[in-house]
Amino acid sequence: MVGQAKARKAAGLILKMVQEGRMAGRAILMAGPPSTGKTAIAMGMAQSLGSDVPFTMIAASEVFSLSMSKTEALTQALRRSIGVRIKEETEIIEGEVVEIQIDRSLTGATKTGKLTIKTTDMETVYDLGNKMVDALSKEKVLAGDVISIDKASGRITKLGRSVARSKDYDAMGADTKFVQCPEGELQQRKEVTHTVSLHEIDVINSRTQGFLALFAGDTGEIKPELRDQINTKVAEWREEGKATVVPGVLFIDEVHMLDIECFSFLNRALENELAPIVIMASNRGMAKIRGTKYKSPHGLPADLLDRVLIVTTKPYEPEDIEQIIKIRCDEEDVKLSPEALQVLTSMAASTTLRYALHLISCANLIARRRKADVVDKDDLRRCYMYFMDEKRSVQWLKEQQGNLMFEEAEDDNAMQM
Repeated sequence: MVGQAKARKAAGLILKMVQEGRMAGRAILMAGPPSTGKTAIAMGMAQSLGSDVPFTMIAASEVFSLSMSKTEALTQALRRSIGVRIKEETEIIEGEVVEIQIDRSLTGATKTGKLTIKTTDMETVYDLGNKMVDALSKEKVLAGDVISIDKASGRITKLGRSVARSKDYDAMGADTKFVQCPEGELQQRKEVTHTVSLHEIDVINSRTQGFLALFAGDTGEIKPELRDQINTKVAEWREEGKATVVPGVLFIDEVHMLDIECFSFLNRALENELAPIVIMASNRGMAKIRGTKYKSPHGLPADLLDRVLIVTTKPYEPEDIEQIIKIRCDEEDVKLSPEALQVLTSMAASTTLRYALHLISCANLIARRRKADVVDKDDLRRCYMYFMDEKRSVQWLKEQQGNLMFEEAEDDNAMQM
C-alpha cells in the first residue's frame, strides 16, 4: 500500500487488538474524501487477518432488499462476521501403503479390493468397497505412499511418499514430499478443528436441506427463537471447552446510505455479547441522516458517532500518486514515458485519482494503434479530450443552458407558474 501512513498505523493497532481478542463489539469509522484508500485499507486488514478470522464486506445499499427486512439483512451480516472454532475428535487410519489389489467385475460396474497398510509396529489388510476404490484412484495412491483415512467420512489424504522409497527409480516431480513411515498403531484418535460462522449454523438448522441451503443462496429470514437456541448451545460448547468464539470484522462501505432505523439497530447490536468489530466507511461531511430532516457529521447520528473510533484519510500527495500510477501500470502491463507519467500525475492532482487510473488502459490502446510500445503524453491528452472528468462535466452542463431533457421540463413549469 502507498501513502495514508496515519490511517494505516491506526488500522495496524485495530488489527492487533482484533488478533488479541480485545476489540469485539466496537466500531470504527473511516472518514475521508473519495479516492483516498478507505476500502483498500479495509481489504488490507482482511488479508492480514487470515482465512481463519471471518471478514464480511457489504455496501450499505445492500441492506435495502425486497426479500428480507433491513434488520434481518444486518443481523445476517453481523452473524456472518462471527466465527465458531469447533473442536472434535475423529478416528483416522494412518500408515504406509504396502500393496493395493483391485478386482473388477466382468461388466466393470462393481469394484472390490484389498489394501495392505503398515506402520513401523504393525501391518493390516483392509477390504475395500466401490467408494473406497474410487477414492484411492482419485488421489492416485500407489504402493509406498503414506496416507491418512478418515473413518467417519472415508476421505483419503495423501501425506507424501515414504522415505524408504526415496531411492526407487520412479518418475517423480520436484514437489514430491518424502515423509517417515508412521509409528505406533494404525488407528488413532486426532483432534480436528473446524471454523464456521454463526450464520452458517443458523442456515443449517433452519432449512430442511441443511448445509445445501448455503449453496442455494436463498437463506430467507431466520426466526429469532432459533438464533437464541444456537447462542445458548454455543455458550454451552464454550463452557465445555468444545468451541471458541472468534469475533471477526464486518465492513460496511458507504455507511451514510443506512437510515435511522438501521443506525438504531446497530447501536443495540454492538452491545450484544456476540458482536463482531464493525468498520464503517463514509465520504460525507455534514450530511442529512437518511430518514430524518437533521444533519450530522458523516451522515451518522450523534449517539452512534459517540461509540466509534474515527480514523481519517486525506488526499494523496503527488509523490504517492506517482507511485500508485506506477504500480497500476505494472499490473496492467503498460509502459509510460517519463513525460506521460508526469502529465498523468498532474491530471490526478487536478481531477481525481480514479479518473487518471482509468485513462491508463485507454491511452495504451491509442498507443498500440499507432504501433508504439510506450504510452506518450500525446496519447494521454487525446484520452483527456475524449473522456470528461467530474469538473468538466459540470462545466459542460452549465454551457448547455437548458438543452437537456429534464431541464426543459423544469423551465416549462417555471414559465407556467
